[in-house]
Parts: sequence; structure tokens; C-alpha cells
Amino acid sequence: MLRNIAIVGAGGFGREIALLISQINAHKEVWKLVGFYDDHPDLQGKNYAGLPVLGTTDALNRVEKQLSVVIAVGSPQVKRKIFQKLLNPNLRFPTLIHPGAIFGGGTEFGIGNIICAGTILTVNNVLGDFVTINLGCTVGHDTRIGAFSSVMPGVCISGEVLIEEGVYIGTGANIINQVEIGEESIIGAGALVNKSSPGFCTLVGVPARIIRIFKPTY
Repeated sequence: MLRNIAIVGAGGFGREIALLISQINAHKEVWKLVGFYDDHPDLQGKNYAGLPVLGTTDALNRVEKQLSVVIAVGSPQVKRKIFQKLLNPNLRFPTLIHPGAIFGGGTEFGIGNIICAGTILTVNNVLGDFVTINLGCTVGHDTRIGAFSSVMPGVCISGEVLIEEGVYIGTGANIINQVEIGEESIIGAGALVNKSSPGFCTLVGVPARIIRIFKPTY
């Protein structure tokens, strides 16, 4: 029997997740995509990308039957806030892995992960809850990626890297081996991170340098 699944976030990434679900089903039928949930008032009661917008995120707390939910949001902080709002015990948060992704032995996944097409995770990697790894990324051995982090397309992460919670890594960034990146950091697109950095900062450039330090969001 197919399992019902809904997407939180009626936006561009939400459409990509709908495509990911269809590609998983083409490999092995698992999911029945029932629609979107989104807090934008203009979307309520309408269709988006051929699927109904079923309500706001608050409506998910009133779902009476078991429902799988995928949070299709890029911002680590927004992902965390959405998850913290969803208290309904009927909700499940599956990890979605594109059938074309490659991962080796010892890989551990938390709940709510999204692993997109073309991604390669080698061996003994650990992903926390609600980690997104977008298209065409590589993650080397013994790397740990903290909960709610988002890795954008084309990122290369070498081995033995520690990425703490809530980190955003921009498109095409490169992180060399044995680097540690502190929580909620933002790595700019195309940056080359060649040394460890503290949390709550923005890094850009080649090599990457800190251009901003900010306060925690929680």
C-alpha cells in the first residue's frame, strides 16, 4: 500500500521535492503525494504545481491519520522552526533518497533528510535530522553534518569534516579535509574553506574569510 506524503513549502524547492518523489516512485512505488502545506495566505485553497494546497503548517497538527511530511525549505533556521511547530504524533518525517544517489558502508541518516540526484556520500558519514544535500554534491569519509543543515548544489566536502547544526553551504563551495564549521554558519557560494571557523558567522571567498558575525537565532 502506498504511503501518503505531503510537502511543506509550495515553492521552487517544493516542486523539486515533488519531482524527487516521482523519481523514487519510478524506481519503486512507495509514496502517494497528496499535496502541499504552506503558510502563504494567497495559496490557501488553491492548486500549486498541479496539487492542492491543503492548509497552513498549523493544519498539520490537526491531521487525524498518519501522514508523512517532507520540509522543502532551504533555510536551516526556518526548517527548525517548522519542525518545532509540528507536534502531532500522527506525523512522520521520512528520509528521501534519490535512487541515483550513492552512499557507502557505515552511513547513518537521521529523520527528515533529503538526498538529491547525483549526490555521493562515501563511507562512515553521519547526517543529523533534517539535513538537505542538494544536486550533485560529494561528501568524503567520516564526515558529520549536523541537524537542519543545508548543502546546496555542487558542493564538495572532503573527508573528516565536522559541520555543526544549522549550517548553510552555498552552491559550489569546497570544504577541505579535517575542517570544523561552527553552528549556524553561512558558507557563500563558490567559497573555499581551508581552515576551521567558529559558529554564527558568514564566510566568503577563496580562501574563505569571515565577513560577518551574528547572534544565534534561538
